[in-house]
Amino acid sequence: MLGYVIKRLVYMIPTLVGMSIIAFLIIQLPPGDYVSSMIASMSDSGQNFDPAQIEALRRAYGFDDPAWLQYLKWITGILTRGDFGYSFEWNRPVAELIWERMGSTLAISVASLLFVWAVSLPIGIYSAMRRHSVGDYAFTLLGFLGLAVPNFILALTLMYVSYRFLGQSVGGLFSPEHIDAPWSWDKLVDLLAHLWIPIVVIGTNGTAALIRILRANLSDELNKPYVVTARAKGLPEHRAVLKYPVRIALNPFVSAIGWVLPELISGVTITAIVLNLPTAGPLLLRALISQDMYLAGSFILLMGVLTLVGMLISDLLLALLDPRIRFT
Repeated sequence: MLGYVIKRLVYMIPTLVGMSIIAFLIIQLPPGDYVSSMIASMSDSGQNFDPAQIEALRRAYGFDDPAWLQYLKWITGILTRGDFGYSFEWNRPVAELIWERMGSTLAISVASLLFVWAVSLPIGIYSAMRRHSVGDYAFTLLGFLGLAVPNFILALTLMYVSYRFLGQSVGGLFSPEHIDAPWSWDKLVDLLAHLWIPIVVIGTNGTAALIRILRANLSDELNKPYVVTARAKGLPEHRAVLKYPVRIALNPFVSAIGWVLPELISGVTITAIVLNLPTAGPLLLRALISQDMYLAGSFILLMGVLTLVGMLISDLLLALLDPRIRFT
């Protein structure tokens, strides 16, 4: 296993180099740069600008350097000093902005993932074992609704229900009186009271999808000879189902880790905007719109790194979970 992990880590090095180049090229593709966007905004608002001052800004930000030199400066700073560059729009180091948002992003994403697993696992097993029953049809209907309803529509609905019937403030993770307050029991309770809405909204689509996948996979496994033989020999139903069929059918749950980690940054951006969540998605969108190149590029690079880490974790867990898979 150790050799497999080392080999995968070695393979990740050239992949990361390629990802860093692609990330930098992506933010260079739109015409102009941050200064051009700033000039356009000033022109739209009727403000005048001094060409000499604009040239000074270009030199200060390094936009006059060729693209390859800008890339080398950026990647060298990351590798040697952990410096992801400077955000032009926020006038702050990019690293500060990223880590400032990652705490709330991580909390919401992990809680949503646990919600997805806690709901979809028992429902998927029940639907597979009770196919074409009333419960199966009911859960199938709910699953289709979960896949069909857009997240932002569900978010608006739950915000209205929360405000109208529960008397809670809507948007964000805290009530106004707790936003800047120090941590206390009351602030934790207030966080939990607001956290259920983004968890349900973000987790609904994934829950519906995994229920259908687990139902299909487990239904296929339950008809295989080894399960029929186990039942014929008198093995209790719960052991005949949970011992191996469920383990094999769980592969999609474990595989989901590969895309869950990059979703920490890019996922449910529209939902985060609607719910006014202090997560990384809206910050990435704003950086792309304003062409804040180092902030946007760092987010894209971080998404690539998290994708590779997530795939490695998924492969290791799949090999441990499924006895048919071996480390090679």
